[in-house]
Amino acid sequence: MATCISPLSLINGMSQFKNILSLSFRDYSHEWRMSGCFVLALASVLAPMMILFGLKFGIVSSMVNDLVENPDNREIKAIGSGSYTEAWLDELSARKDVAFIIPKTRALAATIQLKSKTAGRIYSTELLATAAGDPLLREVSQTPRGFNSVILSEEIATKLNVTKGDIIDGSLARQFRGKRERVHIDLKVLDIAPGHVVSRKVAFVSLDLLLASESFKDGRAVPKLGWNGDSEPLSKRKYPSFRLYAQSIYEVEQLVDDLNQQGVEVKANLAQIKTVQSIDQNLTIIFWIIACVGAVGFSFSLGASLWANVDRKHKELSILRLVGFQGGKIILFPVLQSMYTGILGWLLAVLIYLMAEQSINQILAPNLQIERVICYLLPEHFFWALGLTISVAAGAAILGGVRASRIEPSDGLRDI
Repeated sequence: MATCISPLSLINGMSQFKNILSLSFRDYSHEWRMSGCFVLALASVLAPMMILFGLKFGIVSSMVNDLVENPDNREIKAIGSGSYTEAWLDELSARKDVAFIIPKTRALAATIQLKSKTAGRIYSTELLATAAGDPLLREVSQTPRGFNSVILSEEIATKLNVTKGDIIDGSLARQFRGKRERVHIDLKVLDIAPGHVVSRKVAFVSLDLLLASESFKDGRAVPKLGWNGDSEPLSKRKYPSFRLYAQSIYEVEQLVDDLNQQGVEVKANLAQIKTVQSIDQNLTIIFWIIACVGAVGFSFSLGASLWANVDRKHKELSILRLVGFQGGKIILFPVLQSMYTGILGWLLAVLIYLMAEQSINQILAPNLQIERVICYLLPEHFFWALGLTISVAAGAAILGGVRASRIEPSDGLRDI
């Protein structure tokens, strides 16, 4: 048969809880000197841990962001010249750890001569095929399509003295049937790729234009552009190389291993990626060792203090038992006081951390010639710290709470 709780018992229990809550707070605030010492002790342990974690999170996050923001660190480059089919490239593109892949032609075929009306000379420029999702052009809103659009790197755009929307002349030359031939094509500058993305002379074009350039230089006709040449049908096209980017720096190593197992020789910036991962792991281990030592030390310190506090207030707690407070409610007395300490100590630690963070980022970072934030925490980190602090404080208070619950009501009569 289910036990029925009477409304009177429920009301009495709620009343006792409210009284314990009020009495614990009044006692805590009355002994403000001792309470303040507990708060300072907690803040002196928690604040350095928050500063240490802020440095660890800030430095490692900045290094990881630098790696991620630089597409070169996610690029996997093929070594030498191979023979890659469209089917193989499509299969690789379907992988979840591949962010972008596009074929490349032979280096000699992937060049174009560019000239503008505002430049005094012609510049030989590298051609790179691009498409939507190209990591090198993530800051550019448009993508070249067809045969008459181009995105220029900042270096070649400066040399040609052109800006977005200008029309430039592109030309290709070949030796065909004993004659030297040159064709021209008008190209509209869709945008300029920033210098920090690519520092050499590059013209980003559609894959169609890159393949048309290769066909022309190999002596084949390109009917869509009116370029004459041999019209022998091509077998399935194969590409000598490709441009490949992983989804993240943490997936580069696995991609490299998989390609090597397929017999494809590639290289990537694995050394720097592993260095950042090693720093992250080592700093995490150091932080948790310090955090655990600090948490255990504070738990024993707070537990011992609350245990002694229960002995000191033996008379008062026994009187509470005498007037009808149950043992379970008495346990809440030291637990609630420990939570007050946890919340106030956390607030003080956060204040200390914020001041330290500003000092480190505004004073220390410039002196070390570091041009990034080296100490910061996310909002959720503060709430995690609060949850862990309250948990540790409440856990330590259980020692004193259990001792308080064992006080007999008769002990209060002997002292009256």
